[in-house]
Amino acid sequence: MGLKERTYSILLVSGAESFNAALSGLLATASFSSITMVDSVSAAARKIAERSFDCVLINVPLVDDPGIRFAIDCSARTSMSVLLLIKSEQHNEIAARVTPQGVFTLAKPVSRTSMLQGLRWMVATRERLRRFEKKMIPLEDKVEEMRLVNRAKWLLISELKMTEDDAHHYIEKRAMDLCVSKKEVAKDIIKIYSC
Repeated sequence: MGLKERTYSILLVSGAESFNAALSGLLATASFSSITMVDSVSAAARKIAERSFDCVLINVPLVDDPGIRFAIDCSARTSMSVLLLIKSEQHNEIAARVTPQGVFTLAKPVSRTSMLQGLRWMVATRERLRRFEKKMIPLEDKVEEMRLVNRAKWLLISELKMTEDDAHHYIEKRAMDLCVSKKEVAKDIIKIYSC
């Protein structure tokens, strides 16, 4: 699916009504189909706990928090791309702190062109993270399979006095004979011998 066909969900964290109104129109034309607006970090944290978003745009400062720590946490703990809008007099200092954490920044006031560029950065980053997520799922499955197979092998070694090679070959042969994965065979062995 190309970038033009995909739409993105965004969490807009901003207490500035005029900014929110201006940005809403811009977001609708920039492939953001689902726009959720909140005015505080606490409300944003609740929304993120309820569902995931592709992007988070934070217009600081906020009513309950400066928003800097929240931006860093979103970038570090989620696969969302994060853009922080900062007053120009504070921009360099805060950008130096958050950029190494994967947070994009723009100095306010922001032109329409700069805002569109920032939105493109967020989309590009989200697509890159999406590709990594696709690669991570098979790796996580493989690691889990290896962990279960190793546990099953050690159970066969301790309970049936097999050698490690014999236990390994037993699991492989059983998986082939039953036309199931080694993971399924390992689960069965663990169920039988872990009582």
